[in-house]
Amino acid sequence: MYLTRAYIDSLEHLYKINLINSVSGFKPANLIGTKSKENITNVAVFSSVVHYGSAPPILGFVVRPTTVRRNTYDNIKETGYFTINHIHNAIIEDAHHTSAKYSSEISEFDKTNLKEEYLNDFYAPFVEGSPVKIGLKYLEEYHIKANNTILVLGEIIDLYIDDSLINEDGFIDLLKGNVTAINGLDAYVVPETKTRLSYQRPKK
Repeated sequence: MYLTRAYIDSLEHLYKINLINSVSGFKPANLIGTKSKENITNVAVFSSVVHYGSAPPILGFVVRPTTVRRNTYDNIKETGYFTINHIHNAIIEDAHHTSAKYSSEISEFDKTNLKEEYLNDFYAPFVEGSPVKIGLKYLEEYHIKANNTILVLGEIIDLYIDDSLINEDGFIDLLKGNVTAINGLDAYVVPETKTRLSYQRPKK
């Protein structure tokens, strides 16, 4: 199959969305937790979390255009804090439901079986039972002019990992935690490890 840009633009809307959201490959499946200044919590599924550096430890994610209210983004801008929680096999359906558009006065925690968890006085809620929980402080943002989205960067200040997942070299074995990935917009998969390869150097 060969698709030109002109042909892609002509495709039916939902077909085009599914196609382009799948073409980049498997994406991380995470729940981002926030809380407003009025103490109303929010949790939402994101597939755009990316590592941006280890020293300092920085993660980023993309917010869609703010032409409508984005509760996650608004809460982060108000308070400066958010959490990233890995989705695991047992909570897939509840995690996916957080993509529903609720008003800012309604917490997705109240509409699912997901449970808030507060650790070491961190302002934003973690998701109880997530095998990897990350507390972040807002750093900065970048407006992506091409499609009016926003790249939000946060610095890791708290990190909670199930002991059974950490190898001696610091590698987090996500498969042991049944951590999922997302194919496209709505297909959740639990990957399996084929091999782990060593650091590569040029061949002589």
